Amino acid sequence: MLDLKKEDIATILTRYNVAMEKSMTPDEAAEQLYPKDALYKAVAKAIYEGEEDDVIAALDACLKAGKTPIKLIDEALLPGMAVVSKLYDQGIIFLPNVMMSADAMLEGIDYCKSKTKEIPKSKGTVVCHVAEGDVHDIGKNIVAALLRADGFDVVDLGRDVPVDEVVAAVAKAKPVMVTGTALMTTTMYAFKEVNDKMVEKGLKIPFACGGGAVNQEFVESYSLGVYGEEASEAALFANYILKNGANIEKMRNEFHYP
Repeated sequence: MLDLKKEDIATILTRYNVAMEKSMTPDEAAEQLYPKDALYKAVAKAIYEGEEDDVIAALDACLKAGKTPIKLIDEALLPGMAVVSKLYDQGIIFLPNVMMSADAMLEGIDYCKSKTKEIPKSKGTVVCHVAEGDVHDIGKNIVAALLRADGFDVVDLGRDVPVDEVVAAVAKAKPVMVTGTALMTTTMYAFKEVNDKMVEKGLKIPFACGGGAVNQEFVESYSLGVYGEEASEAALFANYILKNGANIEKMRNEFHYP
């Protein structure tokens, strides 16, 4: 039998950096994640702080130093938003911080685009919507922001979107994935209608659903459904599809709870 003292057990059961994480402020945690390049770090820090003017000023400094606009999107703006996403996932910062950062990041992307004729390469398109009859769009907004931050184009249909409008948008955009959010139990059944109409039209792509009204059992009741408990999972799903294909069963095995 092993002879372990209480402090030894505590050491074994605690990740090496947990104590450090608990003692850190959000600003200190962000500092650990910024790009090493000083110019890129200034952009990332401005995004974390949600300061649009500072993002533009930092981008100008990068451009004057010879950085190319498209490279800035990939190597400064997206990594800056990735810092925010990681801290949000860990519960270190919260939704208002993410939304401010997303606005600052998107402002920076538009600014970079205005400085070049080169078109930034998109990973793919995702269609996002809030279920028909539901006007609660905060969850959808954060999903869309995080997808854009990860390099995806987003077709944002808004809130209270009719079923047929969702299906038509999917047929037109040919996305890698569709997302739906519902906060009200009376509206979540629209997802089943969207699912069935997409299947009828041969649009067999993953349909990631979440929101306060939705649970995994319900989402698994229709053929294309993949359940997401957190908004941040949308980008994980989309990247998984790019790497592994749009196999619903495999996605459920990968992301659903047993």
